[in-house]
Amino acid sequence: MAKRSEKSWKDSFALKNRLVKEALSEFLGTFVMITLGCGCVAQSVLSGGALGGAQAISVGFAMAVTIAIYVAGGVSGGHINPAVSFAMCITGKMPWAKLPIYIFMQFLGAFFGAATVYGVNYDALMAYTGGNFTVTGPTRTAHVFATYPEEYLSVTNGFADQVISTAFLLLGVFAIFDAGNLGVPKGLEPIAVGLLIILLTSSMAMNSGCAMNPARDLSPRLFTFLAGWGPEVFTAGNHWWWVPILGPMVGAGFGAAVYMLFIELHHTHPPPPQSNATRDKYELTSM
Repeated sequence: MAKRSEKSWKDSFALKNRLVKEALSEFLGTFVMITLGCGCVAQSVLSGGALGGAQAISVGFAMAVTIAIYVAGGVSGGHINPAVSFAMCITGKMPWAKLPIYIFMQFLGAFFGAATVYGVNYDALMAYTGGNFTVTGPTRTAHVFATYPEEYLSVTNGFADQVISTAFLLLGVFAIFDAGNLGVPKGLEPIAVGLLIILLTSSMAMNSGCAMNPARDLSPRLFTFLAGWGPEVFTAGNHWWWVPILGPMVGAGFGAAVYMLFIELHHTHPPPPQSNATRDKYELTSM
């Protein structure tokens, strides 16, 4: 009787629509990434560096991505990034019809993630800033949530930075999930992606923080606009805000195309057959 009751309870609440399940998965995965990733930045900034620093943020954000992919990967592929979803579509690995849903849920998850970071660290924010939330200055805190360029960085150089860093991200991710290449043991792919993020943030984060993800940047930026930092979050850095949105999308397409043209299209042996259940998930494997 207990087993029958348990089965009935699960059947009552279990979603049947695959797209809805994938959408919720992308929301939760992106929420986890932003909450834990920006949480690392908050802890470092609000402690004056005592509880973190550049290396801690690099490793912490990478581990946030790793856990987020573990959370969402088995359902939606764990893209947690509009640039990744876009690359999946242009390479024929995911239907274009799903792209708006994936992107919307990624942006929504990132927004709620930023709100959670704000709520968890509210008292620390108030103590650090005296209630004066600023984008620049000695007690600036807007960069806890979104990326901002260094003073020396031009918009042109910053755009190129985002294109190239995201291209390397997609190049690496496609290689990690390519069953026809060396590959990674099943279940360890998120760890490999985390190591890739550490590499990229260790080599390409000096100019503006290495966003490589439009949802990771725009949604928290929008949250700060609403939460008290004001319109300067969109005007700072010579109106920098659009660069971490467009740059990663261009870079994703470029990186995916380079991998396909140089590597994946030329495999001489087909990848191992996959079950229908695996193919239903939009992972970065050949389909």
